[in-house]
Formats: sequence, structure tokens, C-alpha cells
Amino acid sequence: MGARYYGADSENGDRIDDPSEDALFMMISDLNDSDNTFVVVQPDEDDPVWFASVAVLDEGGYEVVRCDTTRNEHEVTTSTSINDLARDLTIWMAARSISSRQP
Repeated sequence: MGARYYGADSENGDRIDDPSEDALFMMISDLNDSDNTFVVVQPDEDDPVWFASVAVLDEGGYEVVRCDTTRNEHEVTTSTSINDLARDLTIWMAARSISSRQP
């Protein structure tokens, strides 16, 4: 059975369906600059309309990309706090899941 709303996939092949804030924290914590450099979260469907990605930066920290074609959003930011990243992504994704369930 797939994810109910969205899934998180890392470069090393790890996948978590409908990840919690804690699960995102763990996935981001596992990133490194050699063989597991990014995590992508998106709806578990063909041709998803939004996604978020977190990638390790060479100089330290993380680049976060949030894109939602239905809202014409494309934002790129950086962060050094995994706590803040996991919390912000959870809130951002929840807003998309709720809006997609509304008529």
C-alpha cells in the first residue's frame, strides 16, 4: 500500500510514507556529502503538483527547494537547523495535503 498523502525518498533509497516531523528529522540527519545528498518529498501519485527537496550544501548546511505548481510557488532557501527544516517542511506539506482534500 503506498503513502496516503506523500512520501519521502532519499538518494540512498530510503523511503518513508507519510513521514512525521521526527521521520523527516532522521532522514535529513542521515544526509551526507558523498552518497546520500538529498531527500525529496512529494505526493504519492503520477505527475505530482508539488514537491520539496533538501540537499546538502558543500559549504555546510542545507538547501531547501519548495515548489507548488498549483500556487505558482517556487522558493529556494538555506538552513543549518535540522529541527527548523523538519518542522517547516511538515507544516508546508500539511497545508498541501489539506488543500488537496478540500472540494
